[in-house]
Amino acid sequence: MTGRLHRAVCPGSFDPVTNGHLDIIGRAAKLFDEVVVAVGVNKSKSRLFSPEERLQMLTRACSPWDNVRIDGFTGLLTDFCLEHDIDAIVKGLRAVSDFDYELQMAQMNSSLAPVETIFVPTSPEWSFLASSLVKEVATFGGDVTGLVPEFVREQLVARLAERDGAQ
Repeated sequence: MTGRLHRAVCPGSFDPVTNGHLDIIGRAAKLFDEVVVAVGVNKSKSRLFSPEERLQMLTRACSPWDNVRIDGFTGLLTDFCLEHDIDAIVKGLRAVSDFDYELQMAQMNSSLAPVETIFVPTSPEWSFLASSLVKEVATFGGDVTGLVPEFVREQLVARLAERDGAQ
């Protein structure tokens, strides 16, 4: 790594992508020449949306940024960074509790690869927002309009209806 950081990764499960995620991605897109939004694929974890669906949602949601691309990864994020010549990991922080966890993760990552972690404070309007909360609210019939892109809200409502119909 020399001087300036050029390529960053915004990792996550994005199940589903929220407006809070997009806020961090958009801000990272202003800071770096290229931002890779990396969808973590962990086969042992149960997700509402498949990796392919999450990749498609992110591709559509991130279309306003020319310097943002979407990819998936398995295994260690640091290996993904090394394989894709990524200098920095961008992580959004909602609260002090996020910092405690993310600092430990950043220190571990820097011991594994020459990668910097950049912490970006979440905009106050999204500080409460998490994919898990969006899914929970939607599961109980709550309106998540404005918390996720409209097409994501539509897919979320449809998926929950499918799931509930199958039970």
